[in-house]
Amino acid sequence: MGARVGAVPLQDTGQILEAVQALFGAHPELVAALLVGAIALVGGLYAILWFKRPMGTNFLEQLSQLDEVVVLMHPNPDPDAMATAIGTACLAEQVDTDVRIQYTGQIRHQENRAFETVLDLDLEPIDHVTDLAAEAIILVDHNRPRGFAGADGVLPFAVIDHHPGEGTGEHFTDVRTDYGACSSIVAEYFRDIGAKPVPPDRHASEIDAEYTIPSNVATGMIYGILTDTNRLTSGCSEGDFAAAGYLYPGVDEDALNRIANPEVSTEVLDLKARAIAGRDVRGPFAVSDIGTLSNVDAIPQAADELIQLEGVTAVVVCGERNGTVYLSGRSRDDRVHMGRMLEHALDDVPGSSAGGHARMGGGQIPQRGGTIQTDGGSDLDRSMLVERLFSALSGDI
Repeated sequence: MGARVGAVPLQDTGQILEAVQALFGAHPELVAALLVGAIALVGGLYAILWFKRPMGTNFLEQLSQLDEVVVLMHPNPDPDAMATAIGTACLAEQVDTDVRIQYTGQIRHQENRAFETVLDLDLEPIDHVTDLAAEAIILVDHNRPRGFAGADGVLPFAVIDHHPGEGTGEHFTDVRTDYGACSSIVAEYFRDIGAKPVPPDRHASEIDAEYTIPSNVATGMIYGILTDTNRLTSGCSEGDFAAAGYLYPGVDEDALNRIANPEVSTEVLDLKARAIAGRDVRGPFAVSDIGTLSNVDAIPQAADELIQLEGVTAVVVCGERNGTVYLSGRSRDDRVHMGRMLEHALDDVPGSSAGGHARMGGGQIPQRGGTIQTDGGSDLDRSMLVERLFSALSGDI
């Protein structure tokens, strides 16, 4: 008996190969189809593996392809926006991508100014699209460019956000509306790539990891999570708690305390008192118009105070500065989604903007000739605005 390969004689194997060659020679289209099928199979497997990779891994790879990038915050950035920005910038720096953090508007609230100062951040204000320091733009804590001339023409390279919206990035989009803070998303990116937080009393060179989170970045990001979730008591997801726990080893408690407890100006205290004294309470809802003011950051702070009142479950505070009426709302009432409520209340006011989360929201209304005008052409004075807000809070709008 001749030599065998498995259970097939060698002469039989040769005959099989000759038959296969003859078949392929007679039907070259079959060869092409098999090749196309094999390529498609390999490509499909690669795509599956790609999409199964953690978001942080994908994002870091996208960053590594850029020579320079701008991390762009929303107008008048708050701690979560600033924290998300410095976290994103830190990721870019660790793959040798030059990065600058920019924003429009102002950093006014004493808490926000303390955040910038204590963490020694380098943040650049802009007014026009030509001020952007790079072509590649990453939007953080918002998903559509706004607040500066030419914003409508900006096509973001990437978008990282937790607010509702349809804005997307050309190469990367991660919008998680179930997360209470955008900082939690970026913290997850660091965890995806195996980064370790650096304790405040140690240097990054002492940490056995390819990627690290400097203490000032970890401190900023955990404060961003705390502020946007009301100290992890409102609008939280499992991801927010996990991110806070992950960042904790890198937190500088002294710096965190200095940010959380800045000095408060006499003006802000006076405006808070005015909001409390002038409140209009109807059932579980309160609205307070504090009139003309110079520091609009006192409005959300006043809303934070009013929502603490016994028996009050949803509040809106409004005030005017330089011809624009600003609104800030807070809700602990399951019947009142504050962001949507404000949108509905201002739906027919041209030029207005409003939105936010279930528990907090804000809006702006431009005035013409000292009055608010609706789409129907009728004037809406401030007392009528208050009535409209109460109607919206009650679900009548």
